[in-house]
Amino acid sequence: MPTAAPASSPVVLRHLSSAAAARLLGAWHAGGPAYVALADALRSAVLSGTLSPNTRLPSERDLAAALHVSRTTTSGAYARLRDLGFAASRVGSGTVTTLPQGRVERGPRRPAGGDAPVADESLQHPGARNARPAAVGHLDLWQATPSAPPELHDSFARALDSLPAYLDSGGYEPYGLAPLREAVAARYRERGVPTTADEILVTTGAQQAIALLARTHLRPGDRAVVESPTYFHALEAMREAGGRVVGVPTGPLDVDLLASTVRRTQARLVYLVPDYQNPTGYLLSAEERAAVREVADRNGVTVVGDETLVELGLDGGPTPPAFAGRGTSPHVVSVGSASKAFWGGLRVGWIRAHPRMIAQLARARQSMDIATAVLEQLAATDLLGRRAEIMVGRRAMLRERRDLLVGRLRESFPWEVPLPAGGLFCWVDLGRPVAQAFAAAAAAEGVLVAAGPLFTPDGDGADSRVRLTFTRSPAELADAVPRLVRAWGRVAGGRRRASSRT
Repeated sequence: MPTAAPASSPVVLRHLSSAAAARLLGAWHAGGPAYVALADALRSAVLSGTLSPNTRLPSERDLAAALHVSRTTTSGAYARLRDLGFAASRVGSGTVTTLPQGRVERGPRRPAGGDAPVADESLQHPGARNARPAAVGHLDLWQATPSAPPELHDSFARALDSLPAYLDSGGYEPYGLAPLREAVAARYRERGVPTTADEILVTTGAQQAIALLARTHLRPGDRAVVESPTYFHALEAMREAGGRVVGVPTGPLDVDLLASTVRRTQARLVYLVPDYQNPTGYLLSAEERAAVREVADRNGVTVVGDETLVELGLDGGPTPPAFAGRGTSPHVVSVGSASKAFWGGLRVGWIRAHPRMIAQLARARQSMDIATAVLEQLAATDLLGRRAEIMVGRRAMLRERRDLLVGRLRESFPWEVPLPAGGLFCWVDLGRPVAQAFAAAAAAEGVLVAAGPLFTPDGDGADSRVRLTFTRSPAELADAVPRLVRAWGRVAGGRRRASSRT
């Protein structure tokens, strides 16, 4: 029987080839000592979760060849990673990525380029999940989840008071608790969409809803069409279901191109974020929504509208029109969540679909987690009942933080910094294709940001963009900007020096 490796000798769960590393790192070097820039880029990948802990890195020689640098550069980068606690050496296994201090939280997982990971180039492992440090010493402009509202504690107290009524049952409600399903249906009816409780399935967060839809609609090799860029966890879910992801440009959405892509690829699934799109912030018009529903019905393809951000309009005005329209099409599905509006730790989401699909999805989720926790469902029911009063304060808080971050960024950088009408993030244009290098430099300065290529289906494009969230406290946002200034100085200054030498 094999013995466990000692703590100082990390277990290797996956391998990263030199070609995959080159795709993952992209334009990593914008100036300064090459070994420092390379180490920062690899550290940023681990921090962001795009590179898993316990991954064996390519040999120094192979990585040097793939990146067209000297072996001295890769050797120095690996040594720096070891000094910082992000890598360890193991006899027979080379250099393996690690996490300092052992404190982790979930981060995004994705292949190192392309839809289908290839043998040693896969960054995935059936028994492992990427992780990233819990931002000890780092200001997190990556995570798009605000802190909890003051009403949350009271909602859980009320949930505890309601809990005894459910204790005589087994606690499993595969479709979700009846009061919550009705509360969700009532919110759709408020938005002009006739909805009954049997059209609602409660899930453990919106991410489970997306994964469940991908799993039930995609077989290996099936095409799924998404906006590009789009929400990276949705890309993960479709790939894990075996789907091959095809992107169409977003903001505004070319519905004719969407329709032709669906027909050309014989797509089985379409995934869109209609409200304050993640990451661009684009808001689909009522006309675009109607045209998308027509594409779904005319082509018989299931179109998923991810409405998790719908309550987060920050400039007043009505809630965006419901993605489902005024009917219940067998091809149009909506996903919602309590996580973005209320709190990320409240893992309650839902799917609105035709009752036949709801029944199919309820059967399929039995192998995942059977049902969502009762107490969380009761708390979510209470929060939805007080949604109108709670969201006044939530929107005011987020508007203040958005305005602070956008104002400081516009004062400090030559970037194009939009003022998003809603959502939780800014899609910033750096003006030059250095997103990955800047993310690495920012991580070295103690700020986590998301590089644009992460949000594209194939890892290409959006290389001049970064997503910056404004969910942290005003003090944290104010502290982050001078660190970003220093990071930008390293990237932009390095490129100027490199240009002057050519």
